[in-house]
Amino acid sequence: MRISLLYRQINHQLRDSTSGLYYETTDTAKNQNRHSYLWPLCAYIQAANEMDVLYPKKDFMLPVVKAIDQYYTDRLPNAGYQAYVTKEKHDSRFYDDNQWVALAYLDAYKRCHKKQYLEKSEMIGRFMLGGLDTVAGGGIYWNEDNKSSKNTCSNGPGILVLLKLYNITHNKAYLSTAIALYKWTNNTLQAPDGLYYDNINITNHNIGKVKITYNTGTMLQSNVLLFLITKDQKYLDEAERIAKAGRGYFFKNGRLPEGYWFNAVMLRGYEELYKVDGNKSWIDFFRQDADAIWNDERDANNLVGKHPAKSLIDQAAMIEIYARLARIGAQ
Repeated sequence: MRISLLYRQINHQLRDSTSGLYYETTDTAKNQNRHSYLWPLCAYIQAANEMDVLYPKKDFMLPVVKAIDQYYTDRLPNAGYQAYVTKEKHDSRFYDDNQWVALAYLDAYKRCHKKQYLEKSEMIGRFMLGGLDTVAGGGIYWNEDNKSSKNTCSNGPGILVLLKLYNITHNKAYLSTAIALYKWTNNTLQAPDGLYYDNINITNHNIGKVKITYNTGTMLQSNVLLFLITKDQKYLDEAERIAKAGRGYFFKNGRLPEGYWFNAVMLRGYEELYKVDGNKSWIDFFRQDADAIWNDERDANNLVGKHPAKSLIDQAAMIEIYARLARIGAQ
């Protein structure tokens, strides 16, 4: 019920039926642009995949894919998706935006084997590797046009894209690059407690030490996938360490931090670990937080969020979370 109500309201209040694009928030008069940035669609395309998992006779991804296609640009050095609708303005391209899209497409390819999802993911793989160099010892930049930082949020999902591409294609270059990125991220951005700092400044090599849930999620998931691929116990041990640290650090007084989508990405990592070790305590605290959001942070129109203007990214994040929790509950 929660998923269908959120989905209905996205189509009713956050979708431009004329263009097939989406709005950033329900307060269109105050939105920065006519349509949404790509980032909320990074959340919505994954949510749409999770809905397709639950309801396989439908194709929730199709309209979101058509919207994302409108952010595509083939400009050099590699084709990819820019941060805003291409026909409306020229904009920067972010490596992580592209990676989030690829992760949803790779999950979809594993599920339905539609060739377009693999082809677009391989395109994104080429784009993101264009942001990899040896400055600061390695790693992928965050922003193609402003190479001032390398972030966990552009390396964690980058590792996952490469591992998922390896699982499909068995191209060993994907695996070796993923392991190199994994080592760089751990050496450069991992805190002693096992969690991850945000970024390294390329100019002065200062570390931005904020810890955000989604960085825990991508690196937790990376460790589990590396364990499944290599069968090396050290990766599963590290996944357990990260999972314990993440729950202890982020889950306070029965709630996770603000930022539904960041928490949705973290749930992906914990779900991956749960599938290996069967420990439902990894899932229970997400369910507690998700119930609190529905009970305490939902308006009369069945949209969620703490602000009067409800955002696309928040609705998409909670669809993903409720869909994953529903799937786990059915297992």
